[in-house]
Amino acid sequence: MAENARTLNSQKNVDAIIAMEHAALAGRTPGERISDTITRHAGRAWFTGAHLLWFTLWLVWNTGAFGLPVFDPFPYQFLSSVVSLEAIFLSLIILMSQNRASRQADARAHLDLQINLLAEQESTKTLQLLQLLCAHHGIGGNHDPELQSLVCNTRPHELLEELKANLPEPG
Repeated sequence: MAENARTLNSQKNVDAIIAMEHAALAGRTPGERISDTITRHAGRAWFTGAHLLWFTLWLVWNTGAFGLPVFDPFPYQFLSSVVSLEAIFLSLIILMSQNRASRQADARAHLDLQINLLAEQESTKTLQLLQLLCAHHGIGGNHDPELQSLVCNTRPHELLEELKANLPEPG
């Protein structure tokens, strides 16, 4: 029975995460959808292969080989302009996609922090109740200093200030 309840709770959590992900994807603007699609394809091997083929064909065409008319002679200034524009737009599109992903990751981090704080509060309350039960039944052990520190409520602001004061500066 306990295993079924655990499986049911796990499935509820999985379903909640799936619903959150679907909501995040559905809430994207048309521009975000397009940038995500372009970014997804630009990061694949076929994209690199297509560019390699395109550059090779461009260069072969513009050498005059096979009797083809040259439209961009060496040093291939038109090719350089096209590639530069593509790089600019591709970079901007990838940044748009990364910004959206970063906002989504921040929201997940905030949710994670909230759940962790709630779990900390639950653990502290459980320890406090266990301590009261032990005292009521005359069971010792309430003088353990580690237990006394765990029974106190966690103060996230104080922990954050301590981390800021003691963590090394990057770079």
